[in-house]
Amino acid sequence: MQRLDKIVSNLGYGSRKEVKALAKKGLIEVDGKILKDSSINVDPEKSIIKINGEEIFYRKYIYLMMNKPAGVISATHDSKDETVVDLLEIDHQVFNPFPVGRLDKDTVGLLLLTNDGDFNHRMISPKWHVDKIYYAKIDKEVNEKDQEAFKKGVVLDDGYKCLEADLEIISSSLEGSEVRVTIQEGKYHQVKRMFEACGKKVIYLKREEFGGLILDDELEEGEYRELSEEELAILNEN
Repeated sequence: MQRLDKIVSNLGYGSRKEVKALAKKGLIEVDGKILKDSSINVDPEKSIIKINGEEIFYRKYIYLMMNKPAGVISATHDSKDETVVDLLEIDHQVFNPFPVGRLDKDTVGLLLLTNDGDFNHRMISPKWHVDKIYYAKIDKEVNEKDQEAFKKGVVLDDGYKCLEADLEIISSSLEGSEVRVTIQEGKYHQVKRMFEACGKKVIYLKREEFGGLILDDELEEGEYRELSEEELAILNEN
């Protein structure tokens, strides 16, 4: 059971004071009855709640897929840069979602956002072995030696040894290469630092897949949508 004003406010219908005003006007209906006292406790998962005749659908958690654009940071707020949360509609911002892990400012592609802390922990903790797959353009030729280094575990500039990673070479030449990298961690600038340890530089990076979930190719950069039940089930299998 929760206070009616809290439920309605959390779904984006204004502050508790504004919700109280709505109730006094007789605009809030619960299970067919007009409630003018918004402090009453109701069960949001069992009761039918209507605001001005329109039924509202309570959700405790939200799960979003975003095609993150370059130049936006993976954070909830920042004093200088635009964040991924700034790209959300107010209807989703009211749930106070946060990015699951992070993508670097100039990295694009699949980013999940949620307000479910347990889900977030399962997705980002290395012990759960959740695959994260990236497409990358590299400034130099990538070869079998690099593949072997990734498989053994690349040692980063701070001495940290990465877990085993898969490096697939799509194309390779002296002018540059296209690759696909699969990792199960999310260290700061990890993919870039792994290639730097091999004497190469990442010039473009896009996350294509996370935990078996593939980026929706209909999402333009900066766009997002809620996950389907099927997609959520895929992630929860991890």
